[in-house]
Amino acid sequence: MGTSISKIMKEITNKHPCAKLSFTLSSFFFIVFLYLWFSINSVQLQALRRLGRLSTISITTPHETALNTSLINNSSVESSSDLRVLIGILTLPDQYQRRHFLRLVYGTQTFFGAQVDVKFVFCNLTKEDQTVLVALEIMQYNDIIILNCKENMNNGKTYTYFSSLPNIFINESDHGLYPPYHYVMKGDDDLYLRLDKLVESLRHLPRQDLYYGYVIPCPSMDPFVHYMSGMGYLISWDIVEWIRDSEIPRNNLMGPEDKLFGEWMREGRRGKNRYNAKWSMYNYPIPPTTCTHELWPETIAVHLLKNQEKWIKTLQYFNVTKNLKPSKLYHIPYITSS
Repeated sequence: MGTSISKIMKEITNKHPCAKLSFTLSSFFFIVFLYLWFSINSVQLQALRRLGRLSTISITTPHETALNTSLINNSSVESSSDLRVLIGILTLPDQYQRRHFLRLVYGTQTFFGAQVDVKFVFCNLTKEDQTVLVALEIMQYNDIIILNCKENMNNGKTYTYFSSLPNIFINESDHGLYPPYHYVMKGDDDLYLRLDKLVESLRHLPRQDLYYGYVIPCPSMDPFVHYMSGMGYLISWDIVEWIRDSEIPRNNLMGPEDKLFGEWMREGRRGKNRYNAKWSMYNYPIPPTTCTHELWPETIAVHLLKNQEKWIKTLQYFNVTKNLKPSKLYHIPYITSS
């Protein structure tokens, strides 16, 4: 078939020279047309592929958005505009079980748009078993700060904590963020913090010269007359640096440290921005005192959780296991609190 067509075309072009030229030109333009057609389709295909990739990136479900945000929260790389908070839980080297329990309490909380780092803070190790067990904790969790001090309650531990932070975190910063944290908190290990509520309360507060907490004595509501309870108070990074550099706290270390801290602020004329978190921060309701009230939904912190029963009642009230996913691997009955 192909041979007969070729013979016919030869006869036509031999008898009609003009037909030969016309045929050549037609073939040329046909080839050009094919080339352009394939080129255009190739460009369109690449554009469609790029569009497909863009669609995959930009269209996410609400679950995926929450997941992406939570990954950003836990990342050490943050933009300078993000809220960064350091919570130092002052405890003792031998409190292994308490630290493991608090890792569960804080590690399972979710919040968005902030970096909140919880660290456990104590003074120099003094026993051989501590050097092994605490080192293992650091290797596994990297959430411990060991201060260069002798363990104490009212002899400068709080001062050592705050004054050590600039040298620790500015030197350790891999990303050049300044300040490394906008706010720094000191808290007790019998304090339950709801991190989402804490972050929410900080959103619109000044990031300079801030002194935040629960005003003591309990009946007082005036943070400019009195001071913040040692259960947990928070200051902005500029005050942390002032504590490191000023002679005022350095020369006044002996005595109840939360009260001393208030004296430092007053004498140094610091903490011009003060936030009284009462009654979102309070002591556990039993036994009842002027510092307590019943658990309620707007809680930021509950203090004096001195035993397992109080911790369980508190965690049950705030329904901390509500995000537990069903699985064939376990069956956990829901038990209502009495």
